[in-house]
Amino acid sequence: MKTGTTVLANKPVNKKGNFLLSQKLAPYLFVSPFVITFVLFLAYPIIDSVVMSFQHIVPGETTFVGTENYRNLLNPHFAKAISNSALYTFWTLIILIPLPLLLAVLLNSGLTPFRTFFKSALFMPALTSIIVAGAIFRLIFGDMDTALANSFLIWLGFDPIKWKLSAGPGMFLMVALASWRWMGVNILYFLSGLQNIPRELYESASIDGANALTKFWKITVPLLKPVTIYVLTISIYGGFAMFTESYVFWSNHSPANIGLTIVGYLYQQSFEFFNMGFGSAIGMTLLFIVLAVNLIQLKFFGMFGKDDES
Repeated sequence: MKTGTTVLANKPVNKKGNFLLSQKLAPYLFVSPFVITFVLFLAYPIIDSVVMSFQHIVPGETTFVGTENYRNLLNPHFAKAISNSALYTFWTLIILIPLPLLLAVLLNSGLTPFRTFFKSALFMPALTSIIVAGAIFRLIFGDMDTALANSFLIWLGFDPIKWKLSAGPGMFLMVALASWRWMGVNILYFLSGLQNIPRELYESASIDGANALTKFWKITVPLLKPVTIYVLTISIYGGFAMFTESYVFWSNHSPANIGLTIVGYLYQQSFEFFNMGFGSAIGMTLLFIVLAVNLIQLKFFGMFGKDDES
């Protein structure tokens, strides 16, 4: 029998290995929750919605009808829904892009006192229930002469307004509620972008004699372009996908469809008339509208092109 140090072979102790600790399997285990969630809650519903949009679905019966649901979209109600959603999106973009940007610049400067208080106060509406906010707005903009808004108009010498009975005031109510709700969120987006702009750029501009307006247009606005495009993209989606701002005022049954939106029409057809196939066609059309509008604006702002040469 030989004596001396025994050299152990460089072999694994367990030849079969631990299956759960395998280096080949571990990456798949780590990504599996995301993959499962993506398949169950995103990929499958989208695929199923596409299939349903070519079917006539009523409780207990499903029939393939080809493109009939899409042809049925050519009706005055859907045209009104698209018109309302597009107009609502336009006005929210006009308000919720430049105004939060200006307020963010003011809050980011050292000239505004109580900046922390204002940041919290402006963000608070995003944490408030839209149902509660809608109830308060209905009280403020009531149709009676004693409502707060009408009382103020009468005090100024104007006639009271039936806010929920005509298209113009009705659109104002939805845009006002959305602006109150999302103003603080967009301000935070712009504040995060402003805090990433080097202060040295502003100091150099000041040395060169640039005033506040010049620094805003030549430094702040160009360097906030990625944040602005992001806010614009999510605002376009939020505008066309709006539902609650209309629902809290009219419960999806507005006079002459002045508050009807694309999602409201989808809800109406799918869950009130139980025409799930037609509702799926509306949803697919909404998806393509939002995708097309966002692709156009991304192309317009140069996000698909090469970076600008310095």
